[in-house]
Amino acid sequence: MKILMVCLGNICRSPLAEGILRHKCAQKKLDWYIDSAGTGKWHLGAAPDKRSIQVASKHGIDISGLRARSVHSSDYEEFDIIFAMDKSNYKDLMSWALDKEEENKVKMILNEVYPNEDKSVPDPYFNDDGFQNVYEMLDKACDKIIEKYA
Repeated sequence: MKILMVCLGNICRSPLAEGILRHKCAQKKLDWYIDSAGTGKWHLGAAPDKRSIQVASKHGIDISGLRARSVHSSDYEEFDIIFAMDKSNYKDLMSWALDKEEENKVKMILNEVYPNEDKSVPDPYFNDDGFQNVYEMLDKACDKIIEKYA
């Protein structure tokens, strides 16, 4: 299984989701490939936001070595599932898909917890208090992803 987590800048939500899912896969000895990317290009090559690093670390997960990248057209071929963090990311990912097969790979991550509700993971970038909440949302979603796809 190959999974791509996608947010806007690839420094807050998607690296957290990548780290959480990698951690859970390691615990369950699942040989999955997990990566993350952003729909924007502002932070290319940057480490995750220090607040994402801190909240992950608090839960025993090290994401400090991750580096931001943007979504590439080849991601649609390489990955089995592409999880969008919010409706805007989802819309961008769907607009870049070349055909129905690629569109079918794109999913809203919180639909794993709240099916068909299309809830967004809030961007915590401008809200210091939001990072723990985002962690908890993604932690639940990653549990459901493993439950569903393992």
